Amino acid sequence: METDLLCGPDDPLFPPSKCERGSNGYFESVGFARTHWKSAAAIRAIFRKAFQRAGLPYSNPHVIRHTLTLLGETQCYSAEDFKAWSQNLGHDNVLTTLTSYGQLTQHRQDEILERMARDAAGPSRKRDADSERLDRLEQIIDQLRSERS
Repeated sequence: METDLLCGPDDPLFPPSKCERGSNGYFESVGFARTHWKSAAAIRAIFRKAFQRAGLPYSNPHVIRHTLTLLGETQCYSAEDFKAWSQNLGHDNVLTTLTSYGQLTQHRQDEILERMARDAAGPSRKRDADSERLDRLEQIIDQLRSERS
């Protein structure tokens, strides 16, 4: 993107239109400005119109960040991967991404813990202290499920 559109990491994702006076004396759009919007009102209006045209209920721009964070949680395989993902969302600190946008549902948390328990208790593992801890983890998961129902 930096070479094709001459955009850099500090340029806005949704830049405002760049207007100049045309040959007819009226202002006209001549591309995009490299400045940020003064408020989020214009972006929200753009989102509102786009969702309306698509026949969907309105969702504010931060819903996109929530969605991208959830996608990143499933696509990133290391802390470094998620740090890159977080920076791509415009966050200097990965904790911003995790605490503001990265809440897991209880159902998803259960799925992840079950997968971790299954992976750690694979057929090649012998019965040892790790296996005992995994058994205890499975008991805790079962207990939490029964308490929720």
